Amino acid sequence: MSTSSPPMAPAFSLYLDLVRILGASAVVAAHFAYTGAIAPGAWGVGGSMGREAVILFFVLSGFVIAATTDQARPDARSYAVARLSRLYSVVLPVLLLALACAAFLVIMDRSVPNAGYALGKPHVYIPFYLLFLGQSWTLTETPPFMVPYWSLCYEAWYYLLFGLAHYLRGRRRMLALLLALAVMGYKMWLLLPVWLAGAWLYRAYREPLMSPGVARAGWIGSLLAFAIYVGADLETPLRALGSAWWPFPALPLGSADRFLADYLVGAIVLLNFACARDAGFAGLLRFKPAIRLLAGHTFTLYLSHMLVIGMWLALYPHTRGNGADILGLLLAIIVATALLGGVTERRLPAWRALFARLPGLRPSRKAGAVVIGN
Repeated sequence: MSTSSPPMAPAFSLYLDLVRILGASAVVAAHFAYTGAIAPGAWGVGGSMGREAVILFFVLSGFVIAATTDQARPDARSYAVARLSRLYSVVLPVLLLALACAAFLVIMDRSVPNAGYALGKPHVYIPFYLLFLGQSWTLTETPPFMVPYWSLCYEAWYYLLFGLAHYLRGRRRMLALLLALAVMGYKMWLLLPVWLAGAWLYRAYREPLMSPGVARAGWIGSLLAFAIYVGADLETPLRALGSAWWPFPALPLGSADRFLADYLVGAIVLLNFACARDAGFAGLLRFKPAIRLLAGHTFTLYLSHMLVIGMWLALYPHTRGNGADILGLLLAIIVATALLGGVTERRLPAWRALFARLPGLRPSRKAGAVVIGN
């Protein structure tokens, strides 16, 4: 086994947290437009960057999982506890709350997308959602009020795939990987290179390659490349080209229908991260408490904001051109995120302890649990 690389520089770690905050905010902004809470185009390009933010998260996730696994050197049990607690600390409370809110609105005779069959057979759909099967093969299922859940299906299975590849050996690893890939299906196969690119960046690029000046110039270049991508609307022709190239008309691309554009965005994000790692950005250290605080709520914000928007629009006579209504909705999302954070991300050690007590995940007497994060 190769020696681990030096710990991640504090400034770069803060940079990744800042990127996480901006990405989650971009998803929220995109869903304001998606739900009609604001007029189409009211926030310009800032209201249409949701997909790009998800691709950023995929690259970021692959990078951070590879880095923490390399530096902390957890065993398989510790890795499983860390991943399960990271996911379910947010997914389980928000999912149950979303189903309860959907049931409340149904009782009030309000229309709730995806609620009827899910509420009618909770014994089927709650396990289905918790196993992250909603994007497998031709399935396209998300829980009520949880549109962002589609990307968690990808993330959860990528976590599993990475763990199987990292901890198993020989025939067991090959069989386990083939079984996981068989369950995942073609949509997750198509976006897997984006997630793996983040892991590759960490594994292949452990030492500084650029001077700070060159790195900062490259970082600015990555922003310019992204601006060109957005300004030239390259997503539209790449999306059409991907659909034209797809040779299986009976297998709809669904959530992976932008895979060619996703590859380009992923490459730009890779360049941005590679340059940011060597650029220094020591000035971020002055804002460490605020960045850490906000970053500690991004997963909760990402998963719960659509629930707040959905309930707000169902119960309040929202006017999308009214600044006070938009501000009120933003404040409701902030308050809900802060309150939910008290039982989700801010309680992550308690969730880790809970999962560590599950059969098969208890630490051996010879070695204590190793904590890794994302």
